[in-house]
Amino acid sequence: MQQSPSRAWGRPVGRAATGLGAAGALAVAYAAGYERTAYTLRRVVLPMLARDAQPLRILHISDLHITPNQKRKLAWIGDLARLVPDLVALTGDVLAHPDADEPTLLALSSLFGFPGVFVPGNNDYYVPTLKSPHRYLLPGDVPTPKGAPLDWAGFAKSLAAASGWLDLTNTRTVLRVAGLRIDVRGVDDARLRRDDLSAVLGPRDGDADLLLGLSHTPEPRVLDAYTADGVALTLSGHTHGGQIRVPFVGALVANCGLDRGRVRGLSRYEAGGRSSWLHVSAGLGTSPFAPVRFACRPEATLITLAPAAWT
Repeated sequence: MQQSPSRAWGRPVGRAATGLGAAGALAVAYAAGYERTAYTLRRVVLPMLARDAQPLRILHISDLHITPNQKRKLAWIGDLARLVPDLVALTGDVLAHPDADEPTLLALSSLFGFPGVFVPGNNDYYVPTLKSPHRYLLPGDVPTPKGAPLDWAGFAKSLAAASGWLDLTNTRTVLRVAGLRIDVRGVDDARLRRDDLSAVLGPRDGDADLLLGLSHTPEPRVLDAYTADGVALTLSGHTHGGQIRVPFVGALVANCGLDRGRVRGLSRYEAGGRSSWLHVSAGLGTSPFAPVRFACRPEATLITLAPAAWT
């Protein structure tokens, strides 16, 4: 008996759908079961110091999103002290649970022998909650947190007391690190519009070898102001590098006003007739409600600022 055309066509379509479903399941299993915890150290060399300066090694860590049971992540963070950085820069979204304070301080404690600076992120103020995915597609949307408050103020106080690191929340200061004088400033989270740029802008320290800026969220208004003010390098996080990246396309979303092409790694930024460097960390964690990464491994970055003639 002759087979009907619709039935003959239906079989290959059904096999294709089954194949696509299996491929999707494998991708999710890889993203959630392997890559999410495939912690990676990235190294960047940036020749930007005076020719007679010594290299400056900055360990940039961001978006830890710690919960108490993340033993593998906590151990990996603790091992970063082997890098012997000159400066540690922590750019927010450190906490993801009310009981994360103690394990986070313990993991970071191996780095407390090095100078450090830090700022908070938007997720350091509230316990994470399940959000509709469409919110990540709205760069101008200001989130309205619905979770219970986290005690970031208490944690920041404990972190500063235990480590000697400087809390740069809407604050500017001058550091002496590795023989260099660093004019450094930071702002509260720009995603929640808690940043106060008026508190950190103004004339540079006349003897500064480097102007450094911290902002958890790389919102253009902060980057514009920093660059126009003469900041040479801004360190940010928040984007998770897109978290899910498509080969040959890159990040699908930025989750802020920054363009998608600069949500991970080092790039040049132009504003106010000036140019600066921007480094956006893809971060080490994810929201507990979106525990996947694809083509975007969790990371920390060792940035070596080198003399202009250094190779």
